Amino acid sequence: MAILSRWTTMMANEGKEEKPTKRPFLATECDDLQEAEKWRRQVIRDVSKRVAQIQNAGLGEFRIRDLNDEINKLLREKRHWEDRIVELGGPDYAKVGPKMLDSEGKELPGNRGYKYFGAAKELPGVRELFEQEPPKPVRKTRAELYKDIDADYYGYRDEDDGVLIPLEMEVEERVIAETVAEWRRKKELGEVDANEYEEDDIYGVKTTGEAVDDDGDDDAVHSRNPASSSDSFVAHVPVPSQQDVEDLLVRRKKRELLERYASDLLMSQSEEAKTLMGL
Repeated sequence: MAILSRWTTMMANEGKEEKPTKRPFLATECDDLQEAEKWRRQVIRDVSKRVAQIQNAGLGEFRIRDLNDEINKLLREKRHWEDRIVELGGPDYAKVGPKMLDSEGKELPGNRGYKYFGAAKELPGVRELFEQEPPKPVRKTRAELYKDIDADYYGYRDEDDGVLIPLEMEVEERVIAETVAEWRRKKELGEVDANEYEEDDIYGVKTTGEAVDDDGDDDAVHSRNPASSSDSFVAHVPVPSQQDVEDLLVRRKKRELLERYASDLLMSQSEEAKTLMGL
């Protein structure tokens, strides 16, 4: 029965042209649209199979490189079959077909067409090519920097909220109390001289003479303080009056006007007249 079945099939296909069972090496050798679409689908299955294999990083560097080369060759062959399908009157799969995603293959800049898949992107020498330098920070101009500068930048409004001043007063009082306590402790121990921290009265003026008070006591000696007394101030240098200052300004103005508008002859005559008059 098997022999009879093969003989029946042979007789049925006797007058028909045998179709190739192996994919043609060139797409131009195929003249049938259905056959071209079949070979295209076969190429896509081969690509999917190798893309799944190349995800395994444990295959080794050489095997991963070979798989990546095979995938790129199959992709080029797929484009050839798509062009042949268009020539035979079929659809343009380059426009209507699904696009390759970046997660499936990444293309190096300057190396158009060749893509790296899966573990091939982590190979030595390839990883560095994909690494991109971080963008340099944009340098702001002086005008842009001054846009963010206001009174708060200089601390002019730090005290407006009413929080800083009480805190400063609290810290100041605590520091003063600690300093005074430390000084008193050192004073009791005799570590500091009590006269060292006494401030001199810079406003006090001591008199060497004796003054007589209202009660007739000749022994009472008073120190006169110009800051609190009503004594007149004594100047040790000549101070010009208001009239002297006005006269000086008038003379200066006259001299400037003469230098600007008077001629040399008029100036010489004026000097001679002043000499004769004894001015």
